[in-house]
Amino acid sequence: QVHLVESGGGLVQPGGSLRLSCAASGSFASINVMGWYRQAPGNQRELVATITGGETTSYSDSVKGRFTISRDHAKNTVYLQMNSLQPEDTAVYYCRTTGLTIARSSFYSWGQGTQVTVSS
Repeated sequence: QVHLVESGGGLVQPGGSLRLSCAASGSFASINVMGWYRQAPGNQRELVATITGGETTSYSDSVKGRFTISRDHAKNTVYLQMNSLQPEDTAVYYCRTTGLTIARSSFYSWGQGTQVTVSS
């Protein structure tokens, strides 16, 4: 079972920055794609950014150029550096990862979410 723990959310003024972290722990053979999603009140959960095991990244158009996703393979941790934050970035941010279990079956796992609020 894979457990994801997120941290780094909070309240920030427009134009400010935050860095989110998500660490994976538990029993697994490998971690493949790690990503960040967000869900604002009344909206569906949407993809923000992903990074593969080979460190290929992708971003939603709404955050491209402002957010940067990265990962530390040794720590099984993914980061999301968020710059130039705007009120529309306010949401609960969720970490998601896919990979292989010890038994070599595929899995995906979600974190519990961390609140990001952009407001003056």
